[in-house]
Amino acid sequence: MVIKRKASRDAGALYRELAPAVLGYLRAQGVPDPEDLLGEVFLQVARDLRAVRGDEVAVRKWVFTLARNRVIDDVRRRSRRPITIGGAVPDRPGPDREQPLDPVLQSAIDRLAPEQREVVLLRFVADLPIEVVARITGRTAGAVKSIQHRALAHLAGTVSSEARSTL
Repeated sequence: MVIKRKASRDAGALYRELAPAVLGYLRAQGVPDPEDLLGEVFLQVARDLRAVRGDEVAVRKWVFTLARNRVIDDVRRRSRRPITIGGAVPDRPGPDREQPLDPVLQSAIDRLAPEQREVVLLRFVADLPIEVVARITGRTAGAVKSIQHRALAHLAGTVSSEARSTL
């Protein structure tokens, strides 16, 4: 039985609680500047938090919906205005930046189909229930379960084969 607690209405406390998970979600989605989007998400949280109704799950859903929308907006913005920089641009943060996931797991997540990656990140990084992920992504709960099942099977195979290859 899940006991629903009233969500904190303090933006600072909410930031301390959810920012690491939101940042992990943004990084795993391949956003070029996840810290910048994290700032945008929590700026909107601070501005609109009083209007949000519901328990902790509802607030968590709202915050990750904001993050997902920022990712979509960022992809659209970059597709309209591609950035050209001299030299090769790394697709991963350098070793001096904090990496939230094990590199083998991150590599396996990167190989998932975009819909699988999104479901896995919302379910396990954002820690959202299936029904909430379904609403955020516009799918049925059954579709989310199916996508999650295929994604986890793919991850298990990929991670175990990489583990065997390093032995």
